Amino acid sequence: ILVFVAGAALIHLAVSSPNGDVIGGWSVEPHQFRIGLTRLLYPFFAGLLLSRICKPGQIKNAFLWSALLLITMLSIPRVGGSQLWINGLYDSLSIIIVFPFVVFIGASGTVSGKFSSKLSKFLGDISYPIYIIHYPFIYMYMAWVANKRDFLSTSPYATVTLVLVSIGVLIASIACAYGCVKLYDVPVRNWLSKRFMTKKAD
Repeated sequence: ILVFVAGAALIHLAVSSPNGDVIGGWSVEPHQFRIGLTRLLYPFFAGLLLSRICKPGQIKNAFLWSALLLITMLSIPRVGGSQLWINGLYDSLSIIIVFPFVVFIGASGTVSGKFSSKLSKFLGDISYPIYIIHYPFIYMYMAWVANKRDFLSTSPYATVTLVLVSIGVLIASIACAYGCVKLYDVPVRNWLSKRFMTKKAD
């Protein structure tokens, strides 16, 4: 029921939004808070439902298929032209149908090889922290570009500088996310598990 209600709210938000999308939720004011909450609810409840009722299968080349599906969806960022509600429907149905399918495909794949397993675990560990902390890095990068506009528009080294700074931002984001995992996420989860989930011996 909660998944259905959250999905309906997501469709309504996207279709009725002034731009025909689900962009927003960046600040704590009523309208933006509503957008953020609506964007959060369906993925949260659908993820719980998916984990409880779907048993991953065995799909060969799962990474390839899920990657191709994501590339296809991200290559079509908007549809409908001036008919904004069409894009709203496209955005919401992508979130409701396609993205859970991508998760299912990914969960149905197998990773073989020591390096691939370690890389997959590392990427899985930092995926949520990097989602949480990446925006400040984006803002710092945007501020740097704005402050260096004259240099970037006249210097013959502008392209090289942009590439190097972009790589630096990427590395810093990954390092910060990894630090969050090791210094906060894992210790806090371990403490909570010991505090609330370990049965005390009689």
